[in-house]
Amino acid sequence: MKQLTIRGFDSALQRHLHKLAQEEGLSLNKAALLLLRRGAGLDSPKQSANTVGDTLDHLIGTWSQEEEEAFLHTLAPLEQRPTVAQS
Repeated sequence: MKQLTIRGFDSALQRHLHKLAQEEGLSLNKAALLLLRRGAGLDSPKQSANTVGDTLDHLIGTWSQEEEEAFLHTLAPLEQRPTVAQS
């Protein structure tokens, strides 16, 4: 595998790189490679269970006001928390 030296890391990128390495249990080199692959579109970041991701992006801006309201109305019962019965 080839080697590449990268210079000019700003402090925000350096912090993010260190944080990723620590969270994933990776070396800084492997964390940098992971970020490069993600940035190149070769790997996608892990998504948490409560994240939709980009699978619905093609719908952005395509719904009318009426369609949006109908969708939100349909979802409303799912957003309500169940009440706890008191004895």
